[in-house]
Amino acid sequence: MGFEEILKEVGGFGRFQIRNVMLLALPRILLPLNFLLPIFIAAVPTHHCTLPAQDPLNNLTQETTWLEAYLPRELDGSLSSCYRYLYPHPLSNTSRGEGEDQIVPCSEGWDYDQSQFYSTIATQWDLVCERKGLNRAISTFFFVGVLVGAVIFGYLSDRFGRRPLLLVAYVGALALGLVSTISVNYIMFVITRSLTGVALAGFTIIVLPLELEWLDVGHRTLAGVLGSAFWSAGVMLLALIAYLIRDWRWLLLAVTLPCAPGILSLWWVPESARWLMTQGRIKEAQLYLLRCAALNGRPQAREKLSIEALSLVAETEKVVRKPSYLDLFRTPRLRHISLCCMVVWFGVNFSYYGLSLDLSGLGLNLYQIQLLFGAVELPSKLIVYLLVRYVGRRFTEVGALLGTALTVGTSLLLPSGLVVWRLVLGVAGKGFSEAAFTTAYLFTSELYPTVLRQTGLGLTALVGRLGGSLAPLATLLEGTWLPLPKVTYGGIALLASATALLLPETRHAELPETIQDVEKKRTLSDPQEEEIPMKVLQD
Repeated sequence: MGFEEILKEVGGFGRFQIRNVMLLALPRILLPLNFLLPIFIAAVPTHHCTLPAQDPLNNLTQETTWLEAYLPRELDGSLSSCYRYLYPHPLSNTSRGEGEDQIVPCSEGWDYDQSQFYSTIATQWDLVCERKGLNRAISTFFFVGVLVGAVIFGYLSDRFGRRPLLLVAYVGALALGLVSTISVNYIMFVITRSLTGVALAGFTIIVLPLELEWLDVGHRTLAGVLGSAFWSAGVMLLALIAYLIRDWRWLLLAVTLPCAPGILSLWWVPESARWLMTQGRIKEAQLYLLRCAALNGRPQAREKLSIEALSLVAETEKVVRKPSYLDLFRTPRLRHISLCCMVVWFGVNFSYYGLSLDLSGLGLNLYQIQLLFGAVELPSKLIVYLLVRYVGRRFTEVGALLGTALTVGTSLLLPSGLVVWRLVLGVAGKGFSEAAFTTAYLFTSELYPTVLRQTGLGLTALVGRLGGSLAPLATLLEGTWLPLPKVTYGGIALLASATALLLPETRHAELPETIQDVEKKRTLSDPQEEEIPMKVLQD
């Protein structure tokens, strides 16, 4: 008897699993609140050089005239944000004196428009003009932290368990987030936000496997897609919170404090019985399995959950207690899966965060676009739920990445005046990229065995976060050629789409427990088991 049979006895999808999904909803909401936070806290409002005090003037025309006297025009006709005339520039066609055309940088700082943002890190530390690269680097440093955290949490959670490391992630995110809100300079903020990224990586690595390892085969898709809907809720919630809180310190505090109730919720979050059995911790696994059976209304399962019965199951699944990243490349099939997943995850993250963080040229303000981008993710998840069940994980991933590439490419061919169509394609591209992200999490979790699932997710998340960290910097390529950033997003998505074709399909497949299971490619004898979620919805 294997663990799948034990799970059928105690209930593979009941009140126990539903409670688990709901308890793990909070970290799913917290992730987009933090990952997409730079859209608002690092926003750059309209600005210009600080100018000498002008005479008291009341009407807008005179104020505009004063600005035109000191600020040169850019090639597009707008007033310069980074330079000023050394002396007031005559607005008439009269002759100009020596030095009146001299243009200098903003030596006395900048004045910022506060109609949309009261304070951002860009206005706090003047991260504009020649220092705008430092502003873009905020997201990069954060995702580098997430990258490092993915390695740490992936490895340690396979060694010490999912639940203890989830507590570490919560406490770390809360403490470091609070310190970030009182940063006194740019360096302190970068360090604390990078370390916060390390802590938040624990959510990305632990939450989904902790859900899937308590679910039977027939309900993995339903719970995976349902759980990922909380991410979309977080995306839309961020737009609302940012609209209400226009100061970056208070906004950061607002998205950090929910970690406190998350720590308390861990009292009811169970450890993975699958993982406990692979580690030979039979009594602990029995305790959680008995709780699962009781909550799911399966008291008769106690007879099959004796220490002796579970020990026999554990013997077939017990493995080396210290998994290594090298284990992901020791066998041919696992090595193939790991290499392909690395490329796919890099492309998924690079395109998703590239499109999510670059909201320019769509004709709406940041709050409206963010809300729209969050709303479009919900139908994309429903479509993913249907496609992965009836088409398969692999072709859903391929199609989502290909759709992302095509929408980005098409938007580049549109004339600049077709703002509405740019918005439509931008929203469609965001929907496709979210579909690719949702599928990637489910797909990857099913490809790796239980003994290496956290390690495998840690590796792919590491490479994925590398893509996420480079995506904000790609916007700097517009200095070389304006469409180059989006060409890069689309090109990488296209490469990832082709690579996903090389992965094996996991539809109708049991979760592999050991490396040997991956090499043997275990499948269900009855493919109709995958149809259980739809039957439940129809009842």
